[in-house]
Formats: sequence, C-alpha cells, structure tokens
Amino acid sequence: MQWMLLPYRRYFEFSGRSRRMEYWMFTLFGILVNAAITVVFGRTAYTSMGWYVGVNTQLNVVGDIVSGLFALFNLIPSLAVLVRRLHDVDRSGWWLLLVFLPILGWFVLFIFTCLDGTRGPNRFGLDPKNPNDVDVFL
Repeated sequence: MQWMLLPYRRYFEFSGRSRRMEYWMFTLFGILVNAAITVVFGRTAYTSMGWYVGVNTQLNVVGDIVSGLFALFNLIPSLAVLVRRLHDVDRSGWWLLLVFLPILGWFVLFIFTCLDGTRGPNRFGLDPKNPNDVDVFL
C-alpha cells in the first residue's frame, strides 16, 4: 500500500527518479479505484448506434462526477510519477510528449516504464533502489 500512495506524498515533485514498483503500483491503485467507482455507482456507456452498454444504476451521474473528480485529482501525480519514471531510465521528461503520437508513442512510453532504471546515480539523481550507494573512487 505504501508504493500505491507514495506519488501522493510527492504530488508536485517532477525532479528525481521513481522505481518501476512506484509507477506500476500507483497505476494499479488508479485502476482499482476506478473499478470500485464503477461497481458502486455504475457508469453509463452508449455505442454509436445508441444502444446501451454497461452497468445501469440510478447513480450513474454521481459515479461520473466521482470518477471525473478522481481523474482530476490524479492528473498531477500521474504526470509527476511518469516524468520521474522517465528520469530513472535516463530520459528527459519531454519524452512524455510521445503521448500525442498515437499507438507508436504510447508503445514507446510503455516500454520505457517497463525498463529497469539506470544503475547508480544518473543526471537526474541517485538510484532509488540504493540511494546511499556512493562511488568513492570518482
């Protein structure tokens, strides 16, 4: 649970590095909260033909509002943890702009989030797996 909530403690922190565990547990937390909102409140979904698809309850509007508020609350920590994850693989946060390149850009960002971080310190900070590791022979 600590890994899931760590990005909230580092809400506006875009500098430094984040481990894969922090990024993926935060992503899992978001998925679980959205699933809980859907189960509790239901969500309205329609196809282009106007046919109903999804869970139908009387609380659909409330569920949409709660889901929207959660997404808004999660926007900054999601961007921050992704930028820190990119820093861990020694990439600039500007690589986040790949999200505007459909399919290929998303795939590249997914690969970056799955890669192991740079061992030891890099230009963005100390290794989050071993922050006390110092090379004494520099």
